Amino acid sequence: MTDIEVSASRAGQIQIGDLVVNRLGFGAMRITGPGIWGQPENIALSMELLKKAVGLGVNFIDTADAYGPEVSENLIYEALFPYKGMVIATKGGLTRSGPGQWIPDCSPAHLRKACEDSLVRLNLDKIDLYQLHTVDPNVPFEESFSTLLELQREGKIRHIGLSNIEPEHFRIAINMGQFVTVQNHYNLLNREHEDVLNLCERHGIAFIPYFPVGGNDSSGLNNKIIDNIAKEHKVSSYQIALAWLLNHSSNILPIPGTSSIDHLLDNIASVNIKLSIDQIEQLDQIGA
Repeated sequence: MTDIEVSASRAGQIQIGDLVVNRLGFGAMRITGPGIWGQPENIALSMELLKKAVGLGVNFIDTADAYGPEVSENLIYEALFPYKGMVIATKGGLTRSGPGQWIPDCSPAHLRKACEDSLVRLNLDKIDLYQLHTVDPNVPFEESFSTLLELQREGKIRHIGLSNIEPEHFRIAINMGQFVTVQNHYNLLNREHEDVLNLCERHGIAFIPYFPVGGNDSSGLNNKIIDNIAKEHKVSSYQIALAWLLNHSSNILPIPGTSSIDHLLDNIASVNIKLSIDQIEQLDQIGA
């Protein structure tokens, strides 16, 4: 497969507030070390991966201050600044104590400092999309969302996004102010947040599924239906899972992440897969 044969722009485009991006983004979580902790084993490869993604038409990069922590944002700055024609989306609200350890802190003081620190690391005056990374059980959701609205009024955030929310958080936020994206765990095998996706469709809000092919648990893709459809298209089961997401809803903006350039090429090539109506119906039944 040559680079010419794959381009994220073939996935079409999606509106994020007043921004328009190609409908296949890149999740920059896995460009860090093991356990999403520390520097990657090969910094040069992570930098090359980011540049290759952009060269293949990706213009939406999703990251967070907790990835590393700080490592992903720093590498994005080093590899991609000044981000011409791109949207860099980051998040705040999770802290780290070690590999694989994630601790919520969505207090107003932490969110304010997290946003301001991300501005410095990314060398931006305003973050195009700043997302609340989670809902903190120790902080009223209204306080966390209000803090992002304040940062937006101060000109530090262009658009607000939410992540790891339930329908009740969506309804609270929609009555408080504007947000333009929701990022929840969602894929062919896990439809737990279909109700949140439906709310996004109803309100014209982009839905960003994280772990779009299953994350650390993609064993369910070893499925006879998926295998047969993959063989018909001469692609991998991962590519079928991404193609299904792109077909499932025009509000979906997948952000597959990887630390491999070969996997990046495969992910982007998934936009060329044309699933038949029968194939879509078969795939729909898997996670229903």
